Amino acid sequence: MRLAPPEAAAPLPKGHESGPFVAPGGNTSGPAEPVPRRLLDGGVGAVGVATKLLQVSQLCASYGATKVLYDLDFSLAAGHITAILGANGAGKTTTLRAICQTVRTSGSVLFEGKQLVGQSTESVVRLGVAHVPDGRGTFTALSTEENLRLGGYTRRNRSELALDLEKAFTRFPILKQRRHQQAGTLSGGEQQMLAISRALMLRPKLLLLDEPSFGLAPLIVAEIFRIMRTINQEDGVSMLLVEQNASLALDLADHAYLLETGRVALSGPAEQIKNDESVRRAYLGY
Repeated sequence: MRLAPPEAAAPLPKGHESGPFVAPGGNTSGPAEPVPRRLLDGGVGAVGVATKLLQVSQLCASYGATKVLYDLDFSLAAGHITAILGANGAGKTTTLRAICQTVRTSGSVLFEGKQLVGQSTESVVRLGVAHVPDGRGTFTALSTEENLRLGGYTRRNRSELALDLEKAFTRFPILKQRRHQQAGTLSGGEQQMLAISRALMLRPKLLLLDEPSFGLAPLIVAEIFRIMRTINQEDGVSMLLVEQNASLALDLADHAYLLETGRVALSGPAEQIKNDESVRRAYLGY
């Protein structure tokens, strides 16, 4: 059964698609009341019969006294791509940081049944979670190849590391041409390719991607997203994708969650969300 958004969730005025969610009572500083959870067919806050790689329950996160996430519940199936959508300030980036334990969190984040909350970020990485942050996090003073080798610092098998280095150069030939070039001199698109490749040097089970299309030319974005799909299909790497370009994210993802001021407001199969005009107008602004 498809549940269309209620009349209260009217489309945002043109030009304000990224504005704050107005909570009941007109408060824009945070939700005065719990945001009702909307589910589409198959959207049950879980991933159905597929094996759950990541299970997030009642996740809260804050920066000092400022609370950003409010009892977040979502999951990700092994081998799948899940998108997290929402306006600026909805809590998308903080969700990825909470999984990596780089912000103060409470609640539960289970990765392959292991609790991540309370662990060090290094421990989370060693379990197989790689993060491509907003801003790419390139070590600008190092060469392209040195950046890639740093991505595999936790691995001990040097021969496998060398194979993965060549795989990175095969996927992104421009990086091979720039292997000895200082990373800070690369273009924005090349730095994004480097950031993704560096994360893959870990051989992660889960890849967290924060706004990989930001600031890049459309042709570069199309190529990066094509390769991300190939990585998912050929290497079986699961992905949790934060992306403000909802159309782009829904084309790539299997499942999607929409955040409003730190809460899940809508979830469902990506294909269904993409094709539901009322949902797109009410929540995604296009």
